[in-house]
Amino acid sequence: MNDEPASHLATRPSLLELARERLMRAVALLCLLFGILYWARLVGVYDHTMWRFDLMPIYWRVPATALAVLFPFAAVGLWLLAPWGPVVWFLCAAIETVMYVGFPAYYGERPLVIVLHFLVAVLYGAIRLALYLKGRRAT
Repeated sequence: MNDEPASHLATRPSLLELARERLMRAVALLCLLFGILYWARLVGVYDHTMWRFDLMPIYWRVPATALAVLFPFAAVGLWLLAPWGPVVWFLCAAIETVMYVGFPAYYGERPLVIVLHFLVAVLYGAIRLALYLKGRRAT
């Protein structure tokens, strides 16, 4: 016989928990892709005048360097389902939103990136709210 209490038995995750996990892992892959793209820009893999750190103006150097570090860090946190993963992703999304919406004369316009960040934030917020309401109903 097993002397462990029944509370230690494995339970199946709910549909909401699975949706949260899948969303975080999908966003982790996107963050990894964005991080690789920023690193490619910094090291000069692509042959363009603005695609190398030493040729970039200072207003590109600062966010590109920060995002090249933060996006892979966010990807790890999201993939591991760590609570700090969405926080780091939100920081990356906020930086890019300020860049592309606040200063389009310097950074250009990338509406697809902004819409993607917005959709992810809305989906994540909706799932978190649903999980909160479900937990509140259960108690």
